[in-house]
Amino acid sequence: MKKSVLYNIKSICELHDLFNLPKPHNPLISVADVSLFDYEKNREIWKHFSQDFYCVSVKLGNKCKMKYGQRYYDFNEGVMVFTKPGQVFRIFETDEYRATGFALFFKADLIQHYPLAKTIKDYGFFAYDLSEALHLSDAEMNIVSTLIEQIQQELKSNIDTFSQDIIVSHLDLLLNYANRFYNRQFITRKPASDEILIRLEKLLNDYFNDDNLSLSGLPTVQYVAGQLGISVDYLSDMLRSTTGQNTQQHIHSKLIEKAKELLSTTNLSVKEIAYQLGFEYAQSFNKLFKKKTAVSPMEFRARFN
Repeated sequence: MKKSVLYNIKSICELHDLFNLPKPHNPLISVADVSLFDYEKNREIWKHFSQDFYCVSVKLGNKCKMKYGQRYYDFNEGVMVFTKPGQVFRIFETDEYRATGFALFFKADLIQHYPLAKTIKDYGFFAYDLSEALHLSDAEMNIVSTLIEQIQQELKSNIDTFSQDIIVSHLDLLLNYANRFYNRQFITRKPASDEILIRLEKLLNDYFNDDNLSLSGLPTVQYVAGQLGISVDYLSDMLRSTTGQNTQQHIHSKLIEKAKELLSTTNLSVKEIAYQLGFEYAQSFNKLFKKKTAVSPMEFRARFN
């Protein structure tokens, strides 16, 4: 089957035209009614596209599905999704009821002279998979809807010297609330988080007990997230919220645990242990071990002699 060509949507004005929507009030930001999206007008584009702007959307109901990466996702009620420039998508309609809700689009140019231009990089949820969407409670939905309505109202008002400041402040507050709601979700969905932790523990145990570790090298965060079927950012944020450590720190903890076992129960040299644990250079292993334990591998071994 011939692969569809990737179409890059470069502006919000172009997006409105492709969806057969009215022209946006501001070329740098818009709020669109999802129920008005016309997927028929440019059917081929929605098979494989990307966009040069951020999107914050809340979907209610379920008529369209989206493909992100290699997986398909339904939009369920109260689902909030965040995407950033350059991500690749595929949308196709189903025979279900038409989706309702809103989509907030904004260009990076809108926030470039504001502190949000730097802090937005700290919001890992812009890189989460769609399956890791934020599920809003009724109270949270009211907060989100109010902020979106305030942005929309400001966009419809006459532009003055305060307009952009007010819009960006509302946007900043919206993302701060989303960050809070995601941390709440990590807590309220603890069984799911615990299940991920169990799988992570088994994955790292199996990896560090593998006789081929010296050839495969240390596991990367990308490898671990891929094996668990979770995005890199979601996994680290979930772990940090529930355990206080990110994915890299969990990998290092398991590595040090295995190193301590080898140092205390075998006669292997430090260099041999470093190699067995996937280090190319023993110095790198020594440095990491001392950083995590405050003693060198040899000093740790001496405690058992």
